[in-house]
Amino acid sequence: MSHHPPFHFPSPKRRRSAGRFFPFAIFFIISAFIFVGGIAAILYLLFSEYSGVRNIWILLCGAPVVLAVFAILTIFNLYNRFGRPLEQLFKAINAIEEGDLSVRVPEKNSDIYSDLIKRFNKMVGELERAEQQRRNLTADIAHELRTPLHIIQGNLEGIVDGVYEPTPEHINNTLDETTLLARLVNDLQTLSLAETGQLPLHPTRFLLADLMQDLTTSFSSQAASEGIDLQTKITNPNQELNADYDRLNQVLSNLISNALRHTPKGGTISLETDIVPVGGSIVGEERSARIKVSDTGAGIASDDLPFIFDRFWRGDKSRSGRANSGLGLAITKQLIHAHGGTIEVQSEVGKGTMFIIELPA
Repeated sequence: MSHHPPFHFPSPKRRRSAGRFFPFAIFFIISAFIFVGGIAAILYLLFSEYSGVRNIWILLCGAPVVLAVFAILTIFNLYNRFGRPLEQLFKAINAIEEGDLSVRVPEKNSDIYSDLIKRFNKMVGELERAEQQRRNLTADIAHELRTPLHIIQGNLEGIVDGVYEPTPEHINNTLDETTLLARLVNDLQTLSLAETGQLPLHPTRFLLADLMQDLTTSFSSQAASEGIDLQTKITNPNQELNADYDRLNQVLSNLISNALRHTPKGGTISLETDIVPVGGSIVGEERSARIKVSDTGAGIASDDLPFIFDRFWRGDKSRSGRANSGLGLAITKQLIHAHGGTIEVQSEVGKGTMFIIELPA
């Protein structure tokens, strides 16, 4: 009894690729036939009507060769201009479908599809960057969770095994780690809601000077104990702002806390508010509020400035302190954007850092 090898149906991807290429193949063949037919008609009219019987033999012998050469050149030119770029584009799409986001389509091979290819490559680049950020976020979250979980586990195992006495000190240390975990989870939730535009805001009308006064009251004792001069400059005491007071307080508190951590004794931290006209200086038109938080601390290296609003970014890679989650500036940026505002940073190593926030009034 003979055994026949099993018949394998073409994969769906190959059938789709063949289905995409088939219309273009028909287009090329029809174009070639039209071109060849037109050349043949022209040659026939020229040689048969005006040159006599002798030239008809030349037509019969030489025309096929000439037409074949023209057909080959035409098909080759059409393939290079239309077929090859589309084939490369389809191959790139298949590679992306398989999960390869590093694939790119050469942009110099086609003048006709150059804009399409550039947009496609840009889209794939954004997908690759988003995927890398997702992987980095997963790794960073695992890293941030590992340390407090190990401490909690070690403390509890030590108490259970009798290595540690269940003293208030050990219990409080374990409780502190759970607090850090809760803070990290809350920050991640806030950041996720803000990035997706689902964070609820509760805007109210308030004086910007009142917010500055509350911040000064909250941080003046800490600044004084660390030998740092906390200054406030309010251009217009009657300037009002329509925003979520608590969220804006969270943003500025985070910036001031960062400034206190990186400003040495004898340094200065300044809070400044100003009014920025929008579209000119016509009296009575809508204006935006500008808030500056500056310090005379260590500053941020220029290479690090593009990344300071990324999740889990830390300026000092060797710093082991875990009082903050590394999400503060990322949350700050998203909260400002949720208010329709902008935030920028200017910094120079050894001279200090300035955060500039503009919010619509």
